[in-house]
Amino acid sequence: MADRLTQLQDTVNQQAEHFCNSIGILQQCSVPSKFAGFERTGSQTPQQQVQTQEDYPQLFSTLISRCAKDIDTLIESLPSEESSIELQVQSLQRLEQENKESAEKLEEIVRKGELLLEKIQAALSDIAQSQLDMQYSS
Repeated sequence: MADRLTQLQDTVNQQAEHFCNSIGILQQCSVPSKFAGFERTGSQTPQQQVQTQEDYPQLFSTLISRCAKDIDTLIESLPSEESSIELQVQSLQRLEQENKESAEKLEEIVRKGELLLEKIQAALSDIAQSQLDMQYSS
């Protein structure tokens, strides 16, 4: 997975795409305006069909606002300037201690599991031996 700065850059690029696409849709769907006192004598621009099925303003406003929220969230997740080296070192030491404690707990659980497995295997061996003994005696 990408780091936070790369995610932020990707999200800003995505926001730029949304802006460009929304302007492109505006240009594509808009009708030419008439200027008073100016008549066009060349070929007339054909009327474009208006998209009634899709609500472009709602779509792009949703995309742009969602992307802006993502950008805000990513910016807030970046380390602040107040975060000094000492604070970062303390945080890393705390995380290393938690990691060490978790590793010790995991080792204890694995050891208990192995003991339990040995007991189960011994019980199964006893059961199998008992069945064999009963077959030979009958």
